[in-house]
Amino acid sequence: MILLPNFKTGRGLNDREHPMVRHRRVKNEKAAVAWRLTEFNNRKPALPCVCTLTRFAPSNGLDDDNLAGALKGVRDAVAAWLGVDDRDRVRVRYVYEQQRAPWGVGIAFTEVQQ
Repeated sequence: MILLPNFKTGRGLNDREHPMVRHRRVKNEKAAVAWRLTEFNNRKPALPCVCTLTRFAPSNGLDDDNLAGALKGVRDAVAAWLGVDDRDRVRVRYVYEQQRAPWGVGIAFTEVQQ
């Protein structure tokens, strides 16, 4: 699992932000994820694969639609790193999880056997 400690995500669709504030936040999220994925020359998984995105937060958690919204910038950065469109569910399927812990995000890949 690739961990991004101290990575604070928003509350998904429940965030009430000015559009420019949201734009800057998402841009910074994508840059941080892209840097972490390339930092240690992480090996890209063979496609098709399952990408599990885990949100770590000290709260009780989010419902499923807000969880996906909170991790949208992370998903976009992962898709760009893999070189696929994030809508392509044939080559990459995204699974969302959350755990109560200090702030962070985890990214894990599981290769799908055909």
